[in-house]
Amino acid sequence: MKVRPKVERIIGLTGTPSSNGLMDLYAEFRLLDMGKRLGKFIGKFRTEYFTPDKRNGMVIYSYKPLPNAEQQIYSRISDIMISMKSTDFLKMPELILSEYSVNLSQKETEHYRKFKKELVLDLPNGEITAANAASLSNKLSQMANGAIYDDTHEIVKIHDRKLDALEDLIEAQNGKPLLVAYWFRHDLKRIAERLEKLKIPFSEINTSESLKRWNNGKIPVGLIHPMSAGHGLNLQSGGNTLVWFGLTWSLELYQQTNARLWRQGQKSETVIIQHIITKNTVDERILAALQAKNETQSALLAAVKAELEEENGTI
Repeated sequence: MKVRPKVERIIGLTGTPSSNGLMDLYAEFRLLDMGKRLGKFIGKFRTEYFTPDKRNGMVIYSYKPLPNAEQQIYSRISDIMISMKSTDFLKMPELILSEYSVNLSQKETEHYRKFKKELVLDLPNGEITAANAASLSNKLSQMANGAIYDDTHEIVKIHDRKLDALEDLIEAQNGKPLLVAYWFRHDLKRIAERLEKLKIPFSEINTSESLKRWNNGKIPVGLIHPMSAGHGLNLQSGGNTLVWFGLTWSLELYQQTNARLWRQGQKSETVIIQHIITKNTVDERILAALQAKNETQSALLAAVKAELEEENGTI
């Protein structure tokens, strides 16, 4: 913002303009037009278009749009925004989204519910506590994945349901490469241990050399973290199936990670995105939240989508 007044012409590019809701638009357009359309202060922007949603006394955790706020925002920014989807202008492979559900045992479900209710869980290998709602969500997500860090940051095993599901999915590939997205470091450790036990070759895709080997079909199982491999990498030459072992709340990271395979240049006619979901856990809420955020973003893109016409063979 300090150098913005010195820039005579600026073009902003993004594939996820409102990945976490309409509030994301403020900073983007503040940079583009110096506050001309959505205001110079985010406080005024919130007051004009949003109302407090989740809160605890005076502490507000989230906002929701006021009635007709979406259309008012779209109307104000439509003159400097143009939307073009790759699916409209490029030949993209078919995208198949599916879920592989796993279930906790009765004892594991009791542990999960007890921790969710009391924020404290005593296990033989250690005690786990959650200080607040964000910490609770994070730890419940770990439990859904099969392990959790205790208060001394040691890994406490909860179950192997997702590892068993991943093993089934790898077997179903019949030797074709599989990309696996993990979220927690203990996910990576446990997945690696299971693959070593099964004697299945694998590698993290986090270097130029591993990227090259994946795209050349030399890595049967590639492991990626959305924060390190979710942007910019072209992985479409190495395979067409991605498994989410653990989900992220970030729609941007989720969509960008999927786009490593579902993109122009993918040789397969279909791209499969598989989600391993632990039933009756926070996994279901995360997936639902991602879908809800996607609806908000899709509405934005549709509202300002360019009506491009071909003239003389050009768009």
